[in-house]
Amino acid sequence: MSSDDESFDLAACLERVRARDQIAARELVEHLHPLVSRIVRTRLPRRVAEEDIAQDIFLKMFTRLEQYQGNVPFTHWVSRIAVTTCIDHLRAQQRRPEFRWADLSENEADVLDNVLTNENDVDAGEALASRELVEKLLSQIKPDDRMVLQMLDLEQKSLAEISQLTGWNTTLIKVRAFRARRKLRKLFEELKRKERQ
Repeated sequence: MSSDDESFDLAACLERVRARDQIAARELVEHLHPLVSRIVRTRLPRRVAEEDIAQDIFLKMFTRLEQYQGNVPFTHWVSRIAVTTCIDHLRAQQRRPEFRWADLSENEADVLDNVLTNENDVDAGEALASRELVEKLLSQIKPDDRMVLQMLDLEQKSLAEISQLTGWNTTLIKVRAFRARRKLRKLFEELKRKERQ
């Protein structure tokens, strides 16, 4: 947290925003922009226009501002709006129902084959290709399940943190993660089977 963040009076700014102060609204957006951008960047594929989604999140924040009761920190409330908006965006995207081995680049196919057949560490180039491959595979499962796996496995968030961001209870998070992992394993197996044919 920078000294600028420490001097930012969020409560006073929110009061001014509620009084329709446009300068305060801009200050609030500037203050929250790094948080919102980070959430969008880590939850959505790189090809998504980050600024468009961020603007959508801020629009929702301003239109729902009267609903904020102060029961949770304001940044947590905004984070939940951001995560929900990312999930909604993923749901709205129409994806192909089938993901094929042929959809992979040669490098991705090699990495996938390596990951599935070799327990050794991969080099940095393969690690980057692996991440892109993981994103492709994750895009084939339901947005809520994808979000849970991203937060649990890729970002190493705790169940409590995920619950706070999504509003889901820990049992639901565990069930979603279990089902999503099973679906990913099935996708891997289908890809390998189709590749052998």
